[in-house]
Order: sequence, then structure tokens, then C-alpha cells
Amino acid sequence: MKIFIVHAHPEEKSFNAGLTRHAKNVLEAAGNEVIISDLYAMKFDPISDRRNFTFQQDSNYFKQQLEEKYATENDGFSADIKAEMEKLFWCDMLIFQFPLWWFGLPAILKGWVDRVFASGKIYGGGKWYDNGIFKGKKAMLSLTTGGKLPMYTEIGINGDIRSILYPINHGILHFVGFDVLPSFVIFGVSQINNERRQGYLEEYEERLLNINDTHPIIYPILEDFDADFQLKS
Repeated sequence: MKIFIVHAHPEEKSFNAGLTRHAKNVLEAAGNEVIISDLYAMKFDPISDRRNFTFQQDSNYFKQQLEEKYATENDGFSADIKAEMEKLFWCDMLIFQFPLWWFGLPAILKGWVDRVFASGKIYGGGKWYDNGIFKGKKAMLSLTTGGKLPMYTEIGINGDIRSILYPINHGILHFVGFDVLPSFVIFGVSQINNERRQGYLEEYEERLLNINDTHPIIYPILEDFDADFQLKS
């Protein structure tokens, strides 16, 4: 398989960085190809505006989706965005590696999505959800949290982790067609000892080596909805 890891943590000695290095070693040892976009090391610019494009259709009023469609038709994306898009189309499997910050993606990773998941190129024209551009490809979140597992249950103070990750899994990854695998979550990462960290690395290794045998999260398909995009009764 061809695996693309988008890594978003500012500290190279962090456990997130350790997970990314371990994933690369394990996957390559098993005969896979791995590409990593280390967003902080790349100094990736997360700000989405006119700098996304080498030229614009309308220089007087900026509307991002229209400019994205124009850039798709006229090869007008900036070099940094084109490079990330090429990795997406190259891969069979996409992994986001990140710490959960304020119940969501770190700003640099959200900015990567804002800039790279462009209308016309990555979605649009009826290409969404189970009919998305990346239909047939897999994606997975690998992340750490500050709080322990009981805080992220249905009765926990932070709410169910599956609900917290839904906007990412469903609203970003599945929206563009990926089959989304269950997330690999390490809870309370700063509160665990080295022995437990080693255990997590072994669990992650097992998950990575069994990607093809892991069932994706089941979401309703487009045919399950009526003309108003409500689930049919």
C-alpha cells in the first residue's frame, strides 16, 4: 500500500512524533510505501486566502470556492498546495497524526484541510460521501488526548470521543469519499508511564499491519436520503 501520513505536532520528541516514526518503520518493513508531511517542520502556511493561487479569476472580490474551481480548471494552485494534493491522489491510505486540541484539529492541520481540500479538485459536482473523489481509499485518525478515557465517554464530562471526532471523520474524510477506519486514540498521554507507551506502540503496530482487515465506520449512503437530504423513513 501507499500510505500518506499528515503529522501535526510541534515537538519532534513528542509521543505523537514517536507514533509517526513507528508507523513509518513498521509499514515500510512490511513492504509499504510511506510519505510524511510534517506540517510544523515544513512550516506549512495554514492561512487560506489568495495565496492559495498563482492567479485569480476575480481580483476584486475573493470567494474561495469559485477560485478553487477556476484553479482546478486552469492549473492555478500554488506549489505548496499542489504538492499536498499529489500526495492525496498518490496514496491508498491517509493518516492524520495529531494531539486533540480544544476538541478538534490543531490549527495547522485544519488549515491544511482548508487549503488542500479544494472545491473542484477534491470535491464538488456530485462528488461527495460514498460518491467522493477518494472512493476506494482508506483514512484513519491517530491522536492523543490530555484527559483520561472516562472523560471521553457518553457520561464523561467531555462527551463521547466518537461524537467529538465525528466532524473530522464524517465531515472531512468521509465527505470526500474515504472509507474511514475507527480512530486510534491514546488517552491521557501525559499521564502514562513508559511501559504503557510501549504497549500503545505495539497496539498501533498491530492496527497498522491489519489495515486491510479493519472494517470502516458505517455511515448512511446517499441513497438512504431523500431530496431534502433527510434520512428516508
